[in-house]
Amino acid sequence: MNCSGWWVTFVVIFCYLQKKGANGNLPPPCDSQIYCTGDLLHHVQMAKIFEDDKDFVDMSLREEPTRIMKKFKGVLNSPPSGVVDRDRLIAFVNASFYPPGTEMEQWDPPDWTESPKFLEGIVDSELRQWAFNLTSLWKSLGRKIIEEVNTSPQRFSQIYVPNPVIVPGGRFREFYYWDSYWVINGLLLSEMTQTAKGMIENFLYMVQRYGMIPNGGRIYYIRRSQPPFLTLMMESYMASQNNLTFLRESIPILAKEYDFWMNNRSISVSVDGNNYTLNRYNVAAGGPRPESYSDDYELAENLTAEAKEPFYSEIKAAAESGWDFSTRWFYGSTDSLLDTKTSSVVPVDLNAILCRVERTLAKFYTDLDMPEMASKFSEALKQRIKAVQAVLWDPDLGVWLDYNTEHQKRNPNFYPSNLSPLWASCFDDAAVVDRVVSYLENSGALAYNNGLPTSFKNSGQQWDFPNAWPPLQHIVIEGLEKSQSSKAKEIAFRLAQKWVIVNYNAYKKYHAMFEKYDVEGDGKPGGGGEYEVQLGFGWSNGVILQLLDLYRSRLTSSAITTSFSFPALLSSILIIMLWV
Repeated sequence: MNCSGWWVTFVVIFCYLQKKGANGNLPPPCDSQIYCTGDLLHHVQMAKIFEDDKDFVDMSLREEPTRIMKKFKGVLNSPPSGVVDRDRLIAFVNASFYPPGTEMEQWDPPDWTESPKFLEGIVDSELRQWAFNLTSLWKSLGRKIIEEVNTSPQRFSQIYVPNPVIVPGGRFREFYYWDSYWVINGLLLSEMTQTAKGMIENFLYMVQRYGMIPNGGRIYYIRRSQPPFLTLMMESYMASQNNLTFLRESIPILAKEYDFWMNNRSISVSVDGNNYTLNRYNVAAGGPRPESYSDDYELAENLTAEAKEPFYSEIKAAAESGWDFSTRWFYGSTDSLLDTKTSSVVPVDLNAILCRVERTLAKFYTDLDMPEMASKFSEALKQRIKAVQAVLWDPDLGVWLDYNTEHQKRNPNFYPSNLSPLWASCFDDAAVVDRVVSYLENSGALAYNNGLPTSFKNSGQQWDFPNAWPPLQHIVIEGLEKSQSSKAKEIAFRLAQKWVIVNYNAYKKYHAMFEKYDVEGDGKPGGGGEYEVQLGFGWSNGVILQLLDLYRSRLTSSAITTSFSFPALLSSILIIMLWV
């Protein structure tokens, strides 16, 4: 093991955790009386000084926390009535905090290149130029954390990591966990292997420090994670670089993160008298989310004291899923965020991800000539596939569905995540592919010109209709493409062509990439949710670059993207033949 640089930090933290007996347990909650809990956070956020609550908790302190808290007590105690004057509060914030984002510096990745080889394979000249423009966006999204975050962490909500990062963009000023999987894939295609490796090292650092990877790079995200893509980031990196030395150094940390999910996010489900272990999102932390404090607090205002903390935990679990928010997590009478019951759901996509993680770890341990560990993960994979098929597979619809443990039934609604086991190869009967393709054709999801909708419910939540999200498009397309079905492959290409066109047309119109898009109309950016649509945008860029590379000789910049279905297509061909 290389003990220089940040690896030394790893060893120190690892030994400390072992000594404290914290290794393998949940990380301690954030106890910051400024960024995570307490009167100061409450009064500032409820005063709605900022349009976006995230702005405040992303501001760094001009002085030590003790001095800031002392000044705040003066504001709190004047006037004696205890009512905090908003103007005094604003003056206090302006005098005590720097603007949000000042703990990050713009960073120009030194491994950026003007002519990555994959561009040569893109036949359409307009798409090739666009792909070049997208690779250039990595420079605008590059950030480096200032050294002061490392030396004086108490003055920042930013979590220090040793290497520069590519941020998603917009209000997301820090790195995010599952976003970075598609960012890293795009970086590797762009031949920015040093930047990609540095980001993976940052996530390894997180696991060593906290025993898990937080949702994003802020202390207020501690205790909740996001979909576990670290091992799959390493899979992408190894496919590009085959760096066995790096893999050997990292493999215990990859296994450690897997253990976090199995120890803290697993649940036993009984079906037909058999018990199966699967995973769910479940955050054991109460209180409003600091970055959306006023929204959460006001939502819970009319709940009983006993109901508030469980509600906050369920909201945080939904944020951990990455789908924040969606009717996918709603179970109740109001069909609103108050009905969020994320921890009762066994999600198809989380278990598909972990299925692929288990397969990848088994391969990694085999490559490293560690047969005992390879066997352990091969057996875990075998049990996962059996559980996914027994609990999540719906024989009537011919697809996998989320399972609700409270109601002991599957959710029949359409979500692109229903198809994620294809992407993960999390099945042992090839016959399911044709059934899943039929399900997709009959679902109505292919009828939209601008991609697959996230659901068919127009709830106003951003992970519902009419929004289409890049990672979901990619997972479905890659799953269909890797199958042995020619029909599935053709649908995959058509979906890729649609997605490329909607992104390209929006780019030409707005000169930007967005985090999500609207499946209806002329391809405008998506909307809904707690904040305005964000541009940048890391995972959008990564997905498009992967699709342009995958279908380099077939994609065009002016394709007609009308809706289609194979039965309709065949009928049209027959009519033409009869007419002729």
